[in-house]
Amino acid sequence: MKINKYNSLVFAILFGFGLSAQAQTKQWTLEESVRYALENNITIKLSELDVKNADIDKKDAFGNYLPSVNGNASHSWNIGLNQDVTTGLLRNQTTQYSSVGLSAGVDIYKGLQIQNTYRRAKLSIIASQYQLLKMQEDISLNVANAFLQILSYKEELKVKKEQLSIDEKRLKRSEEMVNAGTIPRGDLYDLKATIATDQQAITVSENNLLISKLSLAQLLQLKEFADFDVVDDTNAKDENNIMAQTPTEIYNKAKETRTELKLAQTNLEIAEKNVAIAKGAYQPTLSGFYGFNTRASYSDKVIGVDANGDPILGGPDPVFQQFSDNKGHNFGFQLNVPIFNGFAVRNNVERNKVSLEKSKIDLEQKSLDLQRNVYTAFTNAKGALNTYESSTVTLEARQQAYNYAKEKYDVGLMNSFDFTQAQTLLTNAQSDVIRTKYDYMFKIKILEFYFGIPIVPIITK
Repeated sequence: MKINKYNSLVFAILFGFGLSAQAQTKQWTLEESVRYALENNITIKLSELDVKNADIDKKDAFGNYLPSVNGNASHSWNIGLNQDVTTGLLRNQTTQYSSVGLSAGVDIYKGLQIQNTYRRAKLSIIASQYQLLKMQEDISLNVANAFLQILSYKEELKVKKEQLSIDEKRLKRSEEMVNAGTIPRGDLYDLKATIATDQQAITVSENNLLISKLSLAQLLQLKEFADFDVVDDTNAKDENNIMAQTPTEIYNKAKETRTELKLAQTNLEIAEKNVAIAKGAYQPTLSGFYGFNTRASYSDKVIGVDANGDPILGGPDPVFQQFSDNKGHNFGFQLNVPIFNGFAVRNNVERNKVSLEKSKIDLEQKSLDLQRNVYTAFTNAKGALNTYESSTVTLEARQQAYNYAKEKYDVGLMNSFDFTQAQTLLTNAQSDVIRTKYDYMFKIKILEFYFGIPIVPIITK
């Protein structure tokens, strides 16, 4: 008996834990979704790597200021007929030689190309950071759009299920009325067809909801999306009162904060540095160099002459002594003056000037695009608000018409076809309210985006 009580207790605890775990299924807020995407999205990670590459390029550019130092060492064997360096005679022998050297060089003047290359590298880091920021902003908007899409489909599914429940209750009521002879049996068949249509609409809404969850889960780089869900935040409101601003005020603020303009301006400055670097090739370059070398031979050397005048050979000096005796230095300056190079420098300058003009036009175009986008976004948001308010009024009217039709249908003063038409109009009005509400909410987010109000603060690394 005690064992049974113990087992029952364990089962109750495990069952309760399971219910608790199920009840604590995480529901994502919009802010949480955006933050998670900013930290885990693959596209953003690729942009972060571009920033690291730009930083490495800056280190390369700084390295141009520093001298280059290289060491070298070699050891060789000469086997067979070769000249004896001690006697000058050719004979079959095996000789060995070792040499050690060190060389250094530094650019003293290079037409300011080194300085301009380093400045360009610093600008490239800024450009890559702006590119990363723009990617983060785009991902934030995409997440917001996907998030609101899920909410839209959830509300739509809820409406479809409520409609099915109403029709199923009507079916039961209609069966009673048919049996009582109040309505013809044909109305019952029409209602069964309506229920089948409701079930089909629910299936479509469930599929749309699942696909929208998959889209958001992919933006967040989540592998499991079957249980993925979001918080039901269905309030369509302008929390930051962005609609109180004029399009001109929003545009002026956007010119100060928008990343695409900052990126275009930085690219223009990079193009200017490229022209300066190309022009530097017209100027002479001056470099300094220093070299050190020494060698050692393992061959016999002449230590004297015998009575016949032939050389007397002795063993080689110690290796380290030879390295000390044979060391040498060389140093100096080298001046290169460009005279003619097949117009390569001139063409490179002209090519970079063309790129500079393109950057200027791109900056101007970005400014025009921003102005057009801001005014378009404001107009769209205002239109979406009007459409949402109109659809809300329409829904209220359709609801009253449906209630009136239901009263007439319940007392047999309206046939099933006309009642179904009133119900369909009500369902369409409900769908319009849902669609226009979330369309308005997303367009408000776009306006806030241009006004410099992010969904969540973006922290640059």
